[in-house]
Amino acid sequence: MFSVFNLEVYHTSRISQLMEKYADLPMDLADASLVILAEHLGHGRIFSVDQRDFNTYRWKQNHPFENLLIAL
Repeated sequence: MFSVFNLEVYHTSRISQLMEKYADLPMDLADASLVILAEHLGHGRIFSVDQRDFNTYRWKQNHPFENLLIAL
């Protein structure tokens, strides 16, 4: 089962904050939305081929992501 997470207007400031923090990668809107989703869900389990960036990104400031693709 899948559900859709909607970015809301109040997420705009967090998106800007994340994109500024990770500007050297650079972080795009898709990556920022996944960080926001992890913060909303309370976990950072993702399935992504983007190992470099998601090894660097942190949700809730200091929690690393767990890339399920690497665990395979």
